[in-house]
Amino acid sequence: MQISDSQQVNIFSDDLRQLHFAELCNALYERELHSLSQKKFNNISLLQRQIGGLKHHIKRAAYNLLQHQSPLEVDVHNASWQAKQAANCPAKLNETDKTELWFQRPIALGVCAAVYVNELGLEHIELDSIDRIELQTGKIHLNKFGWFTLNGLPENPQSAAQQTQFQLLKPAKNLMLAACCGHSWNHKGRGQPRLLSLRELLLSFSINWKTFR
Repeated sequence: MQISDSQQVNIFSDDLRQLHFAELCNALYERELHSLSQKKFNNISLLQRQIGGLKHHIKRAAYNLLQHQSPLEVDVHNASWQAKQAANCPAKLNETDKTELWFQRPIALGVCAAVYVNELGLEHIELDSIDRIELQTGKIHLNKFGWFTLNGLPENPQSAAQQTQFQLLKPAKNLMLAACCGHSWNHKGRGQPRLLSLRELLLSFSINWKTFR
């Protein structure tokens, strides 16, 4: 039986997608197993639950990376997002008054947010999710980083002695690109990109690149 040119293209395309899916899964498994091996677990059942959920989350992440519709490119070998990195951290251009106006408007719970992190001069932007908003008290709570005021500053003021500084950012394309790609900066300029955790990678799929809401 002869196969038409269009059928051959589809077959090759499907084979390539399967290969890319397998590569993505392998990269994600290696990354997550290494991450789990570095953690200390007081409760073995917690470790068992995390390992048990890996198959589902990794397949979901690999599928979404292949199906992505965003301004980002995919590095199949590292299971990561790719985009051009700015010379300096774009979070430094963030203005607290504009951040406050942004978060005063209606925002759905669970939406992806960006947090500027400065640890001993090493800077990056990290993805988190909003799980509580209190407009009456002017506070917003993130799943990982905790409470911030609506202007993006931590609820508990950070002292100069603290090693790590955080700030919730008004979302923008350049900030979310940097967060998704793991871009980092140091005193010399661009640093080595960090690999996103599986949680952050899954969060990146929920970003609405038009409205960020």
